[in-house]
Amino acid sequence: MEIIFPAVNIELMTPFILITLGGLSALLISIVRNQIKDAISTIVTLLAIILAGIYTATLWDRGDLLLSGHLLVDNFSLFLNIIFLLGALLTVLISYHYGRQEYFRIPEFHSLLLFATLGMMLMASSTHLITIFLGLETLSVSLYVLSGFSIHRIKSLESGLKYFVLGAFASGFLLYGIAFLYGATGDMNLLVISDFLFSPGPKEDAFLLIGLALLLVGVAFKLALVPFHAWAPDVYEGAPTPVTAFMSAGVKAAALAVLIRILAATAVRDITLLVNILSALAVLTMVVGNILAVTQRNIKRMLAYSSIAHAGYLLVAVLSGGLGTESILFYLAMYTLMNIGAFAVVLVVGGKGEKGIFLEDYADLGTRKPLLACCMAVFMFSLAGIPPTAGFLAKFYIFKSAVSAGYPGLVIIAVLASVVSVYYYIRVVYVMYMKEYTPGEEAAPAPALSISSLVIVALAVTTAGVLFFGIFPNPLFAFLSSISPALY
Repeated sequence: MEIIFPAVNIELMTPFILITLGGLSALLISIVRNQIKDAISTIVTLLAIILAGIYTATLWDRGDLLLSGHLLVDNFSLFLNIIFLLGALLTVLISYHYGRQEYFRIPEFHSLLLFATLGMMLMASSTHLITIFLGLETLSVSLYVLSGFSIHRIKSLESGLKYFVLGAFASGFLLYGIAFLYGATGDMNLLVISDFLFSPGPKEDAFLLIGLALLLVGVAFKLALVPFHAWAPDVYEGAPTPVTAFMSAGVKAAALAVLIRILAATAVRDITLLVNILSALAVLTMVVGNILAVTQRNIKRMLAYSSIAHAGYLLVAVLSGGLGTESILFYLAMYTLMNIGAFAVVLVVGGKGEKGIFLEDYADLGTRKPLLACCMAVFMFSLAGIPPTAGFLAKFYIFKSAVSAGYPGLVIIAVLASVVSVYYYIRVVYVMYMKEYTPGEEAAPAPALSISSLVIVALAVTTAGVLFFGIFPNPLFAFLSSISPALY
C-alpha cells in the first residue's frame, strides 16, 4: 500500500518552522548547567520571534493552501501572525527581570511561550476543524502550564489548575461541535463545508445548528464571553503578570480568527437564531464586563473584566461581517500594544511576589515614578477610548462598521458600556496623581520601584505605538482595508 504524504511548501511554512525550532532550542538550553543560560535563552527566543516576523512580512500577497488544504496562509492570517509575534516579543522583554526575580526556569518559560505562539499561528491559518483543535490544544496546554509557572505562589498554582479543568471542559464542547458539524456536512474541512452549505439541496439543519452552537461555546470560552467568562478574573489574577499580559491579547486574537473563519464558511449571518445568540452574547459581555470591573480594587482583576468587555466590542465587529474585518484587525493590534503595556506597569508596581496589585499601591505614582505613571495614564486613556489615543479610533472604527452593517442598537449599548468603563480607567489615573501613598493592610509596604532596561524598551514601544497610531491611523487602516478573511 502506497502512502502519499501531502506536499509541503517550505517557504510558506518557514514562520511556523522558525517558532518551532526556537521553542525546541529553548528547551535544549534548559538542560545546560550554566549561569548564563537565561540570557542565551532570551537571545535565542527573541531571534526566533524577530526572524519569524521578518519572514512573515516577506510572504505578503504570496499566500496559498498548505498540507492538502488544512492550512491557509493569506494576508489575514499573516497579519494576525505579526500580532501574535509582537505580543510574544513584548512578553519576553517584560518577563526576563520578572523571571529572575521570581526564580523562574526561564528557558522552559520561553519554550512554552513559543509553543503557545505556534498554536495561535496554527489557529489563525487553519481551514480544517481538526487542525483548529490541534492549534487550540497546543496553545491551551502551554498556557495551562504557564498560568501555574510561579510554583512558589499558591494563587499561581490555583490559576493553572482552574484554567486546566475549565479549559478541558470547553475543549469537550468544541469536539462535540466538530462531530455534529461533520455529521451535518460529511466533512471537517471548512472549504468543503462552505461549498456544501452554499450548494442547493436539503441540509441537516438540526445537526448543523447544534454543531455551530457547541463550536461557539468552545470559542466563547477562549474569548471569555459572558456567561463563559468566570475563569478569566481568577486566572488573570493568579497567573504570573507576563503570562496574563500575553493571554489577554494573543488568545483573543487567535480565538477571533477561528470564529471569523467558521462564520465565513458556514454563513451563520444568514441564520437568524445564531445571529440573535451572538448579539445577546455581545450585549451581556459588554455590560457585565464593565459593571463588574467598576467594583474591583485589584488591578489585575479589573483588567481581566476590562478584557471581557473588550471581547464584547470585538464580537460586535464580527457580526458586521466583511465590513468589520479591518476594524477588528486594527483593534487587535492596538489592544495588544495598550494591554501588554498596561500589564508591564502592573508588573513593575507589583514588585517581587506581586504584592502591589491593589489600587492603593498606585497612589502617588506620578511623583514616585513620573514616566511610569505617564505610560499607565496613556494606556488607561486608550483602553477607555479617549482621543488622541489609538483606543479611541479602534472603538470608533468598530462602531462605524457595525452601524453600516445594520446594528445601531448594539452600537448604542456598546457606547453606553464604554462610558461606564471610563470611570474605572480614569480612577487609576486619579489615584496615581491625586492620592498620597499610605501603606495599609493590603498595600505594598515599600513604595520603591525598580524598572529593568528591557521593560523600559517594552513600555517605550507600546506607549509610542498607542500615541502614534492614535494620531496617524490612516496608513495602517488603509493597508488593512484590503485584507479579507474569506476562504478560497
